[in-house]
Amino acid sequence: MTDPLATAGLVVGAYLVGSIPFGLVLARAKGIDLREVGSGNIGATNVARAMGKGWAVLVLLADAAKGFLPVWLGQKLGLPPLALALGGLLAIVGHMFTLFLRGRGGKGVATSLGVALALSPISALIGFGVYVVLFAVTRLSSLGSLLGVWTFSLVYIFTKSPPLPLIGLAVMGAALVTFRHRENIGRLIRGDEKRT
Repeated sequence: MTDPLATAGLVVGAYLVGSIPFGLVLARAKGIDLREVGSGNIGATNVARAMGKGWAVLVLLADAAKGFLPVWLGQKLGLPPLALALGGLLAIVGHMFTLFLRGRGGKGVATSLGVALALSPISALIGFGVYVVLFAVTRLSSLGSLLGVWTFSLVYIFTKSPPLPLIGLAVMGAALVTFRHRENIGRLIRGDEKRT
């Protein structure tokens, strides 16, 4: 298989896998429509509100796997950095704009964490640590998520000096997460963001 074909397969597969709304599927199995609960988001934070922390952890792991697998597989296949970057980015985009929900989706934090773990586990854990500390102190998941994804990006870029496509992935992934949190940012600025 040539690199262009492998890259195309990875990118399409990453988007399709990224589009699977695990939170929504698990909640429906319990008779709950996540889109009518709390923030209406399909990610782990809203799952915690609707179903409890145990289910939220399960959704977090599933959504993270969606980002981890394409990048990891691309690495195993020896694909070039551009293929890895496209695979990781399309997994995040798939989660945010899922094919199965007419372009609606989650905010991409857990899927971005999975991509980060595949790129640099240490940088990813530093970013996750920032999230954990901020969430523990403020109970604001959105604030922890935003600072966590940008921490990963900066640590990864400045400590690993990755090739340009992977720098683009780190920056664009964080930018997309920020874009999806634009309403949260507004509430944070006004001081009325919901605490979890």
